[in-house]
Amino acid sequence: MEYKIEEKRFAAYDGDKEVGESTFSKSSNEFIIIDHTFVDDNYRGQGIAGKLIETAVNYARENGIKIIPLCPTARMMFDRHPEYKEVEYGK
Repeated sequence: MEYKIEEKRFAAYDGDKEVGESTFSKSSNEFIIIDHTFVDDNYRGQGIAGKLIETAVNYARENGIKIIPLCPTARMMFDRHPEYKEVEYGK
């Protein structure tokens, strides 16, 4: 599985096939808002959504920005991983 940072999204690929994404909006240079996460039905249960959020967290750390985890999947991952709080906006 390959995870890529693309224009306004983090995407997961199995070879050439896109199998998941987390989309975000950026209204300032201080933070991004993760607003949607999706994984293809055939790929669910493999930790892909978690890896997409981890990719977003690493992106935030590397770029000195924060994340607002608006979508339910992102919110759940932030609740499960206390180490993500360092990049959560407002925390």
